[in-house]
Amino acid sequence: MTDWTREFPFELRVCQWAEREWPPGESLDAGTQVLVGRQLGTRDRRWDTVVAICDTDALRQRAVFGEQALDRNLLRVVRNAPFEFEWYRDALTLWTTDWRYVREAVKDAADRDLIETRRRNNRIELRRRWEYPDWLDALIAIENKPDLDRSAADALADQMERDVAFGLADEAWVATLQTGDAAEPGLLADMPVEAGVLAVDPACGDSEGDGGASAQSSVLWHPRTLAVEDPGTRILDRPSDSEYDHSAAEFEYVDADWKALARLAIGERLYERGWRSYIDSMRPDCRHFGLETVGEDATASLQPQCAAKDRCPSTWECGGRCSEFEPEPPAWRSMGWPIEGGPGKGLRSVLEARRERKRPK
Repeated sequence: MTDWTREFPFELRVCQWAEREWPPGESLDAGTQVLVGRQLGTRDRRWDTVVAICDTDALRQRAVFGEQALDRNLLRVVRNAPFEFEWYRDALTLWTTDWRYVREAVKDAADRDLIETRRRNNRIELRRRWEYPDWLDALIAIENKPDLDRSAADALADQMERDVAFGLADEAWVATLQTGDAAEPGLLADMPVEAGVLAVDPACGDSEGDGGASAQSSVLWHPRTLAVEDPGTRILDRPSDSEYDHSAAEFEYVDADWKALARLAIGERLYERGWRSYIDSMRPDCRHFGLETVGEDATASLQPQCAAKDRCPSTWECGGRCSEFEPEPPAWRSMGWPIEGGPGKGLRSVLEARRERKRPK
C-alpha cells in the first residue's frame, strides 16, 4: 500500500490525475488537449506539476520540429526566420551582447533541420522551413504538498505569493491530500486568494482500495486567472515577520515579452519530457527496480517500486549511490525479456511509449 503522505508518489498520482481529468469538474473545449509535465519552471522557480492546455491542430503542426525541446535561442530563430533567404543579422534581432551567440543559435537550428541556411557573399543567410505554430494556450502550475502542516503552509504561502506576483502561469494551484475532515487543511492554510486549492484522494482507484475508480479531487478554492500578458513582478527579497526586521522589500519588473518566451520554453520542455521522464533520473537497471500498477483498468497508472525498500522510491533515493543498488544479472539481459536489453530497458520503453501516445503526430 502506497504511503501517499510522501511527496514523490503523491506528485506522480497528481500528474496522472491531471492527465485524465483536467480541468477539474469541467470539460476541455473542443479542439484542445492536455499535456502534463513535472519539475519544470525557470532558473528561480520550479513547479511540481505543470499542465499545458494545447490547441490540438497547432500541436500536431509542432510535431514537425521534432520531439526534442527548443530552447529560448532556438525559439527566437525558428519564430523569426524569414520566408525567403535573408542575412541572419537583418532577419533576427540581437538578443545578447554579441552576434556570435546568435550565429551559434542559427547553426544549432540548421543542424537540427529546423531552418535552411546557405552562405552567399561570405554571409550566412537563412529561411524558415515551417511556420512555428501557436500551440500553447495556457500553463497551469500546481504545487503538491500532501502533508500541509503549519510550517509547510507558511513556506508554501510565500512561494505562491511570488508566483501570483510574477504571473508566469495562467493559474496557480496547491494540491494537498484529502483528509475527509469537515475543514480541509488546504482551505485553512493562509494562501493568496488568487491561488486555487485542490484536495486529492490518490488512494481512490488503488487496487487495494475501492475497485479501480480514478483518483478523485475536490476544488476547495477556485483560482483567479493571472495576468500573463502583462509585465510581472519578481520579488527578490522581503522582510520577515519579525518585529525587529524593518528592511524594505526588493523587487523588479519583468517584461511581458520575456514572460511570453519563458512560458513557451517551459511548454517546449514539457512537450519533450512529459511527467514520466522521472525514470531518466533513476536506475531501472537495478535488479530491485520495478513498476507497480496503481488503479485498475482504464484508470491504472504505473509508479516505480523498489523491492529492497518495499516502497515507491524518489529519484533522489533511486540512484547509483543507493546502498541497495545491484545491477541486473547478465543472464537477464541475454534472454530477451521483454525485449533485448533486460527488464530495465523494457520498463523504460513502456513509459516512453505512454509518453509518446500523448503527443499527436
